[in-house]
Amino acid sequence: MEKVVDITEAAALHIKEMMKQNEEEDAFLRVAVKGGGCSGLSYGMGFAHEAEEDDIQSEHYGIQVLVSKEDAPILNGTKIDYKQSMMGGGFTIDNPNAIANCGCGSSFRTAANTGTPEEC
Repeated sequence: MEKVVDITEAAALHIKEMMKQNEEEDAFLRVAVKGGGCSGLSYGMGFAHEAEEDDIQSEHYGIQVLVSKEDAPILNGTKIDYKQSMMGGGFTIDNPNAIANCGCGSSFRTAANTGTPEEC
């Protein structure tokens, strides 16, 4: 089982809590890339109930994670963490393939994929 993304224990605990609140305990976590955002690409995370034929599946602290083979080169080595601060908490995504990020941190581009930039 190949790991495309790495999910920290803090992120996994928060994802498990979200799964419980949404009655999605048996779901997969899908990590994806889509066009858009001010830098051209943006991240997506959501729950899925089935793995697709072209998915790469891995397990992180009891969470089954899916990444499509198409998104794998863009996400390879990405670390997903959850940080708590005085302003609240949120997921952080550290993608070693990103060569440019927007100010909000949710949009990026890679050397090989510029995506479809949009106005912020």
